[in-house]
Amino acid sequence: MPLGDHLKEARNRLFISVGAMLLGAIVGFFYVQDFFDIFSTMVRDNSFGRMSGLNIGSPLGAFDLYFQGALVMGLVLSSPIWIYQIWAYLVPGLTKKERRYALGFFFAAVPLFLGGVVLAFIILPHAIRAMFFFVPSGFSSLLNASEFLQFILRLHLAFGFAFLIPLALVGANFLGFITGKRVARAWRIVVFVCIAFAAIAAPGPDIFPMLALAAPMLLLFCVALLICLANDKRKERRQRATALAPTEVRPLSEI
Repeated sequence: MPLGDHLKEARNRLFISVGAMLLGAIVGFFYVQDFFDIFSTMVRDNSFGRMSGLNIGSPLGAFDLYFQGALVMGLVLSSPIWIYQIWAYLVPGLTKKERRYALGFFFAAVPLFLGGVVLAFIILPHAIRAMFFFVPSGFSSLLNASEFLQFILRLHLAFGFAFLIPLALVGANFLGFITGKRVARAWRIVVFVCIAFAAIAAPGPDIFPMLALAAPMLLLFCVALLICLANDKRKERRQRATALAPTEVRPLSEI
């Protein structure tokens, strides 16, 4: 496909993704208040009894907050569609076998991404508790509502995409870019990165939130490593069978 057609295809896929996100935002707009009630309750229940709350500091801040909240909900609700658009854009450049792999990766990517988002939601109260832990006694903490919403969005997206990294390793292995043995040799680096990411994403003096994030990431990495090693063995068996085939089956004219 010429470069211009590639750009046109990418533009169309982008328009579909943005349209799906806007439709999700319209649906989410009617539930934004429930969305805010959940997080304001989290702030109130994890503030160690200090005066706390979410503050709107401008005349149009409430409308802007509603708009941002609807977009966040639209991004999550439309995740199956924009993930599919990414897959559909890559499919024409793949072989028939690679398309089957890509389809499997698509069906695995959606629950993995949503699983990361759910885990971030579970971890969020501990992150809020960590923020209020450092507020001096006798002080109050009124959080800027817009900044708090951006913090929530970054946290959930970071968890969602972190759960897709092992899937990307498997995809690179199936496409022949990396071997399972090479992935296994880097296990120390992977463990360090997972723990460092968990410590940053779930800060605070309590170690359990960090372990709650690091453990699933390491488990997913182990599963990805086993899949890569199994795929390497399958490839080796197929290559040996291909190499032996000409010597085992010979035409009568050559005997």
